[in-house]
Amino acid sequence: MTRSITNSTNITSQTKYKFPEAHELCKEFVLSKKVMNEVIERLTKEIKLGLAKATHDKATVKCFVTYVQDFPSGQERGKYLALDLGGTNFRVLMIELKSQTDVKIISKSFGISKELMTGPGQMLFDFIAECLSKFCTEHNVDKKKEIPLGFTFSFPLMQQGLDRGILKVWTKGFICSGVVGQDVVQLLDEAIQRRNEIKIKIVAIINDTVGTLMACAFYKCNCRIGLIVGTGTNACYVEKTQNAEMFEANHERTPGGKEHMIINSEWGAFGDNGVIDFLRTPFDKQVDEGSHNPGRQIYEKCISGLFLGELVRLILVDLMQKGAIFANQESHSIQEKGKFLTRFVSEIETDISGAFDYTDCVLNEIGIRNASDKDKACLRYICQAVSTRAAQLTACGLVCLINKMDVKDVAIAIDGSVYRHHPRFHDMLYINMKRLLQKDIEFQLILSEDGSGRGAALIAAAATNSKMNSK
Repeated sequence: MTRSITNSTNITSQTKYKFPEAHELCKEFVLSKKVMNEVIERLTKEIKLGLAKATHDKATVKCFVTYVQDFPSGQERGKYLALDLGGTNFRVLMIELKSQTDVKIISKSFGISKELMTGPGQMLFDFIAECLSKFCTEHNVDKKKEIPLGFTFSFPLMQQGLDRGILKVWTKGFICSGVVGQDVVQLLDEAIQRRNEIKIKIVAIINDTVGTLMACAFYKCNCRIGLIVGTGTNACYVEKTQNAEMFEANHERTPGGKEHMIINSEWGAFGDNGVIDFLRTPFDKQVDEGSHNPGRQIYEKCISGLFLGELVRLILVDLMQKGAIFANQESHSIQEKGKFLTRFVSEIETDISGAFDYTDCVLNEIGIRNASDKDKACLRYICQAVSTRAAQLTACGLVCLINKMDVKDVAIAIDGSVYRHHPRFHDMLYINMKRLLQKDIEFQLILSEDGSGRGAALIAAAATNSKMNSK
């Protein structure tokens, strides 16, 4: 789904209010074209380090090979299961492909308790296998017939095959023991075998960026990038296989290999080695120091939904201590880490100039009453500064990938809560990409519908068809 571009992207839009203290604090969030081009250049270098065998181990942007080389033809048909695990909920999906325009999806979400997120890995995978079995029973899946499953696992993986992925590190609050360094496909398969109730063949493991790309590629043959901007951020892209030096088949020198490979960049870790410290603000450093993984995922902490609200909160606390906003107001929520949600940023920026309906709701929720219109306008300015930089940095990443692929026409599949719900993010992304790309390059930003689920099933379908055709 494409979107039209509005003119609602200028954070310096005219207002009758002046707030010099906020301008002073937020000026470091304003990125010039020169700074953005420097970000592109540095990310390009980091990606090359991640692709190269000699430097991969020490690279911060890992550029993992995904082993996904079969793209949807649009002719895939049949029923496939998909499992989408990437946060505090996971989903099981049954997807029936009847045609490009007739895709039937049945899904069910299951919550993951804190106990499961922090306990033994076997307990987590046994629970997932139990939910898979329940889902198949509820929807009358033939338990005697083996059904292919695509597994979306949205954590950093070192893949050793299309159906083999080694967890490098847990993120998003998961710390299950006995999983890091292990093949998660094998762990899930063993859990399914322990129940011995259903016949499931896990044919592919992917992350959500790859699923997002594949779901779009079913309809758009020029889709070459998958992007997530939600709780976290990451992107994958299509690389020449010969450049993916970590792909073992490259070292076998066997002829007849496939020309392209999807690379999972894991770009959230860009900057972990200090290369983007030149644009980080004191508030970015506070967010990092207060996170559960200090010193890691630096780029992600400037962009993603897990951190944007906290950046705004820290700016507000600073201004309130100076008496520059919400004077004589007390808010325990503002003082408490994590209490200014990123959805508040989206809601505040939904207000059109001169109106504060959504802002009033947010302020009421955090316990601030009777704020002046000037303070509300100041709050909106702060939100705009933080979210604009997030979109600009995301644009830098996408421009880097487009330049790396050296293509003139590309579709970019995007998903994630920030992209979906922030009223200006799409527009800011588009406008900044236009500023940074060569004039002759065409691109489309497309909302990928249920990429992490539909995309996993499509990869299962493409992989199954490829195996059948090779026999």
